[in-house]
Amino acid sequence: MRCLRPLQILALLLILPAFGAAAQEDAAEPAAAQEEKTEDLKSEISDAKSEKPEPEPKSDAGDKSKPEDLKPEGSDSNSEKQEAEPKPKSDAGDKKAADAPEESKPAEPARISGIGSTDGPQLPGQPWRVHDLFRPQPRVVTPADTELTVPPPSDALVLFDGTDLALWGHRDREEPGMFVEPQWKVENGYFQASRGHGDLYTLDSFGSVQLHLEWAAPEEAKGRSQGRGNSGVKFLGLYEVQILDSYNNRTYADGHAGAIYGQYPPAVNASRPPGKWQSYDIIFEIPKFDGDELVRPGFITVLHNGVLVQHRRELAGVTGMKSPGKYSPHPPAGPIMLQDHGNPVRFRNVWVRSLD
Repeated sequence: MRCLRPLQILALLLILPAFGAAAQEDAAEPAAAQEEKTEDLKSEISDAKSEKPEPEPKSDAGDKSKPEDLKPEGSDSNSEKQEAEPKPKSDAGDKKAADAPEESKPAEPARISGIGSTDGPQLPGQPWRVHDLFRPQPRVVTPADTELTVPPPSDALVLFDGTDLALWGHRDREEPGMFVEPQWKVENGYFQASRGHGDLYTLDSFGSVQLHLEWAAPEEAKGRSQGRGNSGVKFLGLYEVQILDSYNNRTYADGHAGAIYGQYPPAVNASRPPGKWQSYDIIFEIPKFDGDELVRPGFITVLHNGVLVQHRRELAGVTGMKSPGKYSPHPPAGPIMLQDHGNPVRFRNVWVRSLD
């Protein structure tokens, strides 16, 4: 081996540090450049992401973003999508739909079923609606097992004595305000509503009155609810006391026999069986008007088969189906009307006393 001289060794000691520093600078420069390039690349990727458009929703059957494919509420994976696009399900298990009455009603909620409705007009001064499905049924009371026939007093006008309908008529459809000869059947001391011939009116007009009449629903109970033994007595043709075969016949409470139709049910159901004669004794107090202003409402008291079922009830106005009652000015007197509702209801012993 060749040995270095002292001067050569000294020269090497002076030169080697310079080479080391240069090597460090050469190694540091590529690292700095690489770091700068890396930062530039990151910046480009970030810019590209911010400029990338949102992808359009897929149209295939497996697209989970579709409302119809959303999972029920409570699913962790789709809860955010449900909040963004709520669409309640229509199946029976959907509690939200069941808790919303307006969404669970039938297609035609305004139609009256056989025993009432749930969306009739609100009755003034009462917690019930007209023909309210949930209004309590009148309690059944059995009247005396005798026909309550009351002869007319000396000051009464006998409207039917068992022979003819001379004091009655039908409205003339061609000449308003006039009457035509009645077509209801008269036989065996009674007269009977004849389907299709129309309502029957007294030829005389009355204000406040006491009225007695006896009526009987067909002996064979056909139909149900309002389609069974239905008629009515209307004062001035406006204010109705319902006639109905209410014996074991469920209907809406304010449509039973003895009801002030659509306003007040009878206090009790005092009906006799189909075919049996029944009696009404009615006190009607006519409403009073001063021009167009109502100064006193009307009142009605009813005894059905001798049982008090309406005790001076204040009328809410004109009675009618699905009507909450409203007053309109009318003359101080008018005819008494018996309704043709298509059922062969019979009548006898009809008399009236004026209370004016």
